Amino acid sequence: MTIAATPPPQGAMSLGLAIVASSNAPMLLLDLKLSVVAASDSFCGEFEIDADTILNKPFAEIGHGEWNFRTLSLLLEATASGSAAVQAYEITLHRDGKLPRCLVLNAQKLAYGDLENERLLLSILDVTDARLAEKQKDELIAEKAVLLQEVQHRVANSLQIIASILLQSTRRVNSDESRSHLKLAHGRVMSIAAVQRQLASTNTGDVHLRTYFTQLCDSLGASMILDPEEITIDVDVDGSVAKATVSVSLGLIVTELVINALKHAFPNHRKGKIIVAYRANQAGWVLSVDDDGVGMSLDPDVSKPGLGTGIVEAMAKQLQAKFTVTDNHPGSRASVACQVM
Repeated sequence: MTIAATPPPQGAMSLGLAIVASSNAPMLLLDLKLSVVAASDSFCGEFEIDADTILNKPFAEIGHGEWNFRTLSLLLEATASGSAAVQAYEITLHRDGKLPRCLVLNAQKLAYGDLENERLLLSILDVTDARLAEKQKDELIAEKAVLLQEVQHRVANSLQIIASILLQSTRRVNSDESRSHLKLAHGRVMSIAAVQRQLASTNTGDVHLRTYFTQLCDSLGASMILDPEEITIDVDVDGSVAKATVSVSLGLIVTELVINALKHAFPNHRKGKIIVAYRANQAGWVLSVDDDGVGMSLDPDVSKPGLGTGIVEAMAKQLQAKFTVTDNHPGSRASVACQVM
């Protein structure tokens, strides 16, 4: 940047010297050939340079040549000619026996109509500690991400073990009611295990819903459908991606709706299909579970809300969505829809 005004002759020289003399920050005053005209006490002190040896010396030759940066010299030359400026230019200064220092440089041309005494004012800011703090923060975040991923792997493995125990227990109990409850519990555990696998496989915390719902429905089908020739579960999901917290709620909704369809839609070995669908656009999203089974029952004992319905309603409320169940003729449709306001 060039500062222009009309002071007395040698105004740029006088102003530059005054700024450098009063500065508590490292600062240099250079002529247009990039030789040192003046240096602040803080510059000499910070970088251990003898003030008597620096005057009239080319900037690139200060110290033991550690300031000789070709790109910086080109920028300073362009600034001296008025065609460019040095703004927040960052360098790493290396000196023998010293730790590297990260510096941010700014330079501006002082021009007050006195062409013979135009000067460059170069200021230097040490950001070593700030960059070190940023690096440590980034390393800490990376370390936490690795630890979180490891925890997610462990949780997923533990859930798989729990699901296996529940499945084994269903084969040992004699009561049909107990067996049914254990199978339901197994299905719910598998839904959480599926999202944990997705979380463990992603570095961003985002979950691709098509893959997630496919794995989830595969797990539910394997654990709850005795004859795959009778009942199938299809997944029709677009390329949507959801945050981990949202995907957990969606996964629980899918689990409960699929379990409900498997329990009620296909009695007496009826054949059929369940379709899990998800679509999203700028207006919102819709998650639906359709079946081509017997449809909605008129028996109040069968149609009254149970634990699964309560879970779906709670998850829908958490997502600020609306839960509805309609007759599909044949079968039924359960859907959760969210509209973006």
